[in-house]
Formats: sequence, C-alpha cells, structure tokens
Amino acid sequence: MEFILDPSHWMLLAIIGLVAGFIDAVVGGGGLLSIPALLTLGIPAHTALGTNKFAASFGSSMAAWTYYQQQFFNPRFWYFAFIATFIGASIGSVAVYLIDANWLEKSLPLLIIGIAIFSLVSPNAISDDNSQLPEKPQSKLIQSIQGLILGAYDGFAGPGIGAFWTVSAGALYKLPLLNSCGLARAMTFTSNLTALVVFASLGQVNWLIGLWLGLCMMLGAFLGARCAIKFGMPFIKPLFILVVLSIAVNLAWSAWF
Repeated sequence: MEFILDPSHWMLLAIIGLVAGFIDAVVGGGGLLSIPALLTLGIPAHTALGTNKFAASFGSSMAAWTYYQQQFFNPRFWYFAFIATFIGASIGSVAVYLIDANWLEKSLPLLIIGIAIFSLVSPNAISDDNSQLPEKPQSKLIQSIQGLILGAYDGFAGPGIGAFWTVSAGALYKLPLLNSCGLARAMTFTSNLTALVVFASLGQVNWLIGLWLGLCMMLGAFLGARCAIKFGMPFIKPLFILVVLSIAVNLAWSAWF
C-alpha cells in the first residue's frame, strides 16, 4: 500500500526524527515519538513497527559509532552480548505476530515506573562514581542472559530499551555512565537491525518513509551522542529520568485509558 504524504507530513517526520534520534542516542526511548507519528499517517501497526526499526537502525548505528570513536565502547569485550541480542531479537520479532500483547501493555508501565523510581532514589542507578573501565570481557553467562532478554523485548515491543540497557549495564558490570551508554547503543543497533530483517521478510516495511525518518534520526543521534559525551552525567541523568517517566505515562495511558 502506497502512502501519499504532503510537505507538512515530511516536515513533521523530519522534526520527530531529529528529536527521537537525539533522545535515543542519550538515554533511549525515541520510539515513543516515532511510532505514534507513523501510526498517525495511517500506516498499519505492524508496518509502522517495521518502518520504525528501519529508521531506528540509522540512528542507533550513528550513536554506536560515535561512542566507539570516542573509545566508550570496545566491541571485543561483548561478543556474547551481540550473539544473544541477535537471537533474542529474532525470537521477539517473530513472537510479536503470535502472542497476545495485552498483558505486556498493562504491565510494562509498572516496570518502567519502577526503573524511574529506582533511578531517582539510588544515586548510582545509572552511574557509579567509582566505576572502572573493564580490562577484560565480562561474564559470558550474564552477557548471554541480558542480551537474550533485552534483545527479545526489543524485537517484540521496544519502548525504553535503551534505558533498560543503560541501567542493567551499570548494575551488572559497574560500567562508567558513558560506557553504559555506548554498550546500550551498540546492542540496540544489533536488535534494530535483526528485527528489521524479520519485518522486511514479512513485507512490513515502508522503505521510503523509513529512509527519510532514518536519515533525520541519524542526524539527531549524532548530535545527541556528542552532547552526552561533552556534558556527561549532569546532562544525561535528568534527561534519563524525564524520558523514562514520559514513557511510563505514555504506555499507562495507552494501556489503561
């Protein structure tokens, strides 16, 4: 099905792409902007999800590359996380067509609100001032479990996945904040790309709209990653709290009201 968009629609997608890419590069959660925007254009839900995965792959790749260039992410330490994330995202992307998601829609806001509260009351929830850079690969088992669960979630739904990766990486590996952000962006790129392949194979991607949105998200991600690296904790943590609370309110409203 073809969608004819007027200039105002393309401009709206550009603005949303810039903002969503910026937020995704810093704390994650840009999909809460981009997916509703695609749905308002009349794109069916599954196609909107697939198109968003295409667009998000641009933004997450740019953010991951920026953190890598600035030496906040070392791929050779995270082989098992990459593999598990790929497997999890494959399972989640297929499962979204087979599983009734009502229970997830109603429980997810509670989970995200819990993360927000934990981040508010715990000074080291997303950063530990005494954190040290890892000198060797982290636990293979923990990487595998984390990657499988979060990869499956991103393939299945995805709201807040960047925040989940950032929080869990800080808690499990005691990484410095920017290194947690770098790991989160690399793994969300992995799950985005994996889910994209699945959605594309099912014919659920609008390539033209996704390309335009993705290029805008890429620019936003470049700016967001640079800001996160430059301003660090004083910039990231307030934005993190704001985004996760916004995600929770958005999901709660959609699921319960």
